[in-house]
Amino acid sequence: MEFITNLVDQANSIVWSSGIPVGEERIPFVVIMLIGVGAFLTLRLGFIQLRRFGHGVAVATGRYDDPNDPGDVSHFQALTTALSATVGIGNIAGVALAIHWGGPGALFWMWVTAFLGMATKYTEVTLAQHYRKVEVADSRVGVGTVSGGPMYYIERGMGSKWKWMAMFFAFTLGLTAFLTGNGVQANTVADTLQNNFAIDRWVSGLITASLVAAVILGGITRIGKVTSILAPLMAAIYVFGALTIIVLHLGDVMPALSLIFTEAFNPTAGVAGTGVGAVLMTMMWGVRRGLFSNEAGQGSAPIAHAAAKTDEPVSEGVVALLEPFIDTIVIVTMTALVIIMTGVWNERVPTEITLRGGDLSYVSSDAQGTYTEVDEAPTQITVLSGRPVATGVGASQLAWHEVPVSEFYLDEEQTLPFTGTIYPARGEAVEATGVTHTSLYGPAAESGAPLTELGFRRGLAPLGDWGHYIVIVSVLLFGVSTAIAWSYYGDRCANYLFGHNAIFPYKVAYVLMHFLGAIVPLELAWTLGDVFLGIVILPNLIALVFLSGKVGELTNSYFERKPWNRGRSTN
Repeated sequence: MEFITNLVDQANSIVWSSGIPVGEERIPFVVIMLIGVGAFLTLRLGFIQLRRFGHGVAVATGRYDDPNDPGDVSHFQALTTALSATVGIGNIAGVALAIHWGGPGALFWMWVTAFLGMATKYTEVTLAQHYRKVEVADSRVGVGTVSGGPMYYIERGMGSKWKWMAMFFAFTLGLTAFLTGNGVQANTVADTLQNNFAIDRWVSGLITASLVAAVILGGITRIGKVTSILAPLMAAIYVFGALTIIVLHLGDVMPALSLIFTEAFNPTAGVAGTGVGAVLMTMMWGVRRGLFSNEAGQGSAPIAHAAAKTDEPVSEGVVALLEPFIDTIVIVTMTALVIIMTGVWNERVPTEITLRGGDLSYVSSDAQGTYTEVDEAPTQITVLSGRPVATGVGASQLAWHEVPVSEFYLDEEQTLPFTGTIYPARGEAVEATGVTHTSLYGPAAESGAPLTELGFRRGLAPLGDWGHYIVIVSVLLFGVSTAIAWSYYGDRCANYLFGHNAIFPYKVAYVLMHFLGAIVPLELAWTLGDVFLGIVILPNLIALVFLSGKVGELTNSYFERKPWNRGRSTN
């Protein structure tokens, strides 16, 4: 297992760290391609995300729907299915991670990636509609009448000689669906329920796996019906909570926005050691989390949009460009404002520091204040009256969420300073009196979903101590809905590679993986999923550039003909 873990870590480093050196950092090639292709398509299509945004809203609301058009779901259902996969844990934990590492300025770069991603999403969905495969309805459970996505527009648009790349895409995305789209979601839900309500992981796993099975075995039609209700519901609950906090702290909105723009181009030392003036670090965290949040260029959402009822590919493309706006410009921004306005982003909170796991790590700092995780933990850390003795440049320090813990106490109330020695290899802290402890207490930085939970709890404190429950409920809804939506992406990949007979076995395996994901540690799955995700992006981006001319033709034809006016009701 250790060999496999090391191999996966090396693969992850190659995929996400190989790039163009800028100072002591590198801009990963994956990020360069995603941003570059987004900028290219924005210019190639004449800023389609601005010019046709209003039309996308009109189509999404069903104003021009025709039930006789080929497809499996309405425009709105296709949008909500895709949003169920994109609006998820990333909107709660992803933006918190970006701010934790890159500071408030990271949000600005998330906005940039969302804006460019709107053009990318429009392009891939338009192509998925144009090159989709419409089949005769099958009587077997869960077999849709439409199949589409990057594997189809790679093969049909670029030619049969590129089929190997289409198959490679389908294979890697199918594995990604199993891991990050399914198992990790189940694990997050189970972890949340266990930490907050002491519910055993196998119990929550069994419940959520049953819910996922009940929906996905009905195919895309049932998935569309469920997500058309679940996605707006979960977004409404989360947005309502965030808006309430913003209203309660209205005077802090402008200072927060000012901080975001200032820190984007002149960042100060961040919570996790961004370092003074480290614009690249702030930009990279904003870009990376932004791309993962809205999934533009990833090639997953086009599979859902390909099933929409329409005979005009562009009509679904303009619907899809709304996704990065809703996901990042609206929901992610609200999360970020809550974290920044409540001040929790750079605070230390009383925390139990478990010395044998949890979010424990060891870091050292350079002269600029940037923290770097050390390869090997120190032999020992001496603490005197609660404070580590060695804290200077280059000294190894115990960290929680990659941020050094400056004080250690014996009690939860933090009234009894610890004096003694911490032995990382043993996972123990020994007092000068000889008493041994496996955990201490101290002020530590939060990150991920717990940071967002803390922001909601503090932001809604004037109304009572219940704000964190909004985040908990959202995690549950987001996790289940994401797993449901990703099941469809996976079964379309199975259908492309192996035909109809592979769909039902894939769904059964998917449900089993969901249950396993809830009960086993998934550190390896997270990393493996990131590897496949970084790889699967590349063939899709190549196809988008190659076929951008076709998208331009389809776009010009559509808006010249104005087919939405051909005898359809405009009421």
